[in-house]
Amino acid sequence: MTQSTPGATGLDIPAAETIAVPSEPKDLNSIKGFEWWRRTMSYKTGFISDPQELKQYENDLQYKKNQDDCKQCYEYRDWALNYSPTVIFMLQQIKKLNVAVSDKNIICDFCNDWKGGGFHPELGVLLCQNRIIDKWHLEDTLAHELVHYYDEAKFKVDWLNLKHHACSEIRASSLSGECRVMNQIKRAGLARFGRGHQDCVKRRATLSVAANPVCKSKEEAEKVVNEVWDSCFNDTRPFEQIYR
Repeated sequence: MTQSTPGATGLDIPAAETIAVPSEPKDLNSIKGFEWWRRTMSYKTGFISDPQELKQYENDLQYKKNQDDCKQCYEYRDWALNYSPTVIFMLQQIKKLNVAVSDKNIICDFCNDWKGGGFHPELGVLLCQNRIIDKWHLEDTLAHELVHYYDEAKFKVDWLNLKHHACSEIRASSLSGECRVMNQIKRAGLARFGRGHQDCVKRRATLSVAANPVCKSKEEAEKVVNEVWDSCFNDTRPFEQIYR
C-alpha cells in the first residue's frame, strides 16, 4: 500500500509503514487451547514475570483480536455488498461511469487512527476493522467512501484542492446516511440532537477538510466548507434526494 492521498476522504488510508499490526505468532497453536488458557490466566493474575514471555503474550493477544476483527469486518462487508440498498445502488451508479468496483477494491485492515475507513483513488476503499462498531456502522462508512468513489469517477476530483475535497465530504456525509436522525441520537444523545442533519454534515465535513495537510487550520476548513456549501449540499447525484 502506498502513501495515502492526503485529504482524499478525511478518513485517509494510512501508509503501510504507519499501520502498527502485530506480527503473526510463530506457532498459531500457541494461542489456542490449554496453552492459551494457561497464559491468559497467568497474565490476568500477574504470574507472567518473564518480560519476553509477557511481550509475546500481548503480541499474540493483539494478533488474535485482529484476526477476529478482520473476519467480522469481511462478514459485515459482504452483507452490505449483497443486501444494503444504498451500497448496491452506489456500486451500480459507479459502474455506469465505466469504473468497476468489486470486493477486491474494498478491504478490511487495522487502522491506528480513530477513523472508520478511507478512500484512495488508485487503491479503493479501506474499512478500519478495529473501528467498525457493527454492520450498520460499516454500511454507512462504506456508503460514504463509495460517494467519494463516484465523485472521483465522475468529476476527477483534485483531493489537494480544499474546495474539491470539501464538496465531496459534504456530499458523502449527507448522502451516506451517517447523519440520519437515529445515528445522531446514538452518537450525541437527545441533548445535542437539535443540531440536525445539516449541522452534522457541516461538522463532519469540516473535521475531514481540517485533516487535509494542505489546510492550515480548522477555521480555514470551516471557511471552505461554507464557501461551497450551497452548491454541494444540494447536489444529491446520483440520488434523487437525501436519504434521512
